[in-house]
Amino acid sequence: MLDLTEPLPAPIILKSHDGLLRSYIEQSHAVVRLILGHLNAHLGLPPEKLTSTHRLEALTGDQVRFVHAPPQPADDRRTALGAHSDFGSVTILFNQLGGLQVLPPTSDTWLYVKPLRGHAIVNLGDAMVKFSAGILKSNVHRVVSPPGAQADCTRLSLVYFARPEENVLLKALSESEMIAKQMQEDGITEEESVTSKEWILRRALGRRGKGGNDFDQTKGTEGHIGEA
Repeated sequence: MLDLTEPLPAPIILKSHDGLLRSYIEQSHAVVRLILGHLNAHLGLPPEKLTSTHRLEALTGDQVRFVHAPPQPADDRRTALGAHSDFGSVTILFNQLGGLQVLPPTSDTWLYVKPLRGHAIVNLGDAMVKFSAGILKSNVHRVVSPPGAQADCTRLSLVYFARPEENVLLKALSESEMIAKQMQEDGITEEESVTSKEWILRRALGRRGKGGNDFDQTKGTEGHIGEA
């Protein structure tokens, strides 16, 4: 969409709305950078440290996803998307119906997130956990059938997934005194060297291969900073 790579085959309906989609990407990314700027300041990182790893003109795993979910039969309503954390840094979600649930820390009770008109839902992903040595948490969530009368409606969701640039190493940013202190308290002296691109591929494709893949390779940062 941003002419950073060779164009891929796409349905006519996407091509005819190229300008609208490009505008959506640019404005969503601007929101992401605003959020990263605030987190950068609160974590005590050098100026522009987080935003410099999320340039719109760089190659990343950023993704736009439009989900069309028709209502399911009343006797066969199931979880549409199982419990997971997002791969990247910041997720911006727009939707009008319920169905998104979060699992609060230290709880085993799933709670609905109520969409609000004129608002977006924001999630932090695995990259922010790794950058902050676990100070920031990756939200564990899932998608189920919308509650109550909403279950008979079609659920539409528009999502922007922002991820660090492909070559960025996902490791604690120890330039921050706060993060360095957290690493010391947790006894983190050595970290896995994994790039953003490798992390995304591991999580997305870990269950698709033949035989030899380890289920743990598909896990995010739930539970502990060192888990892969």
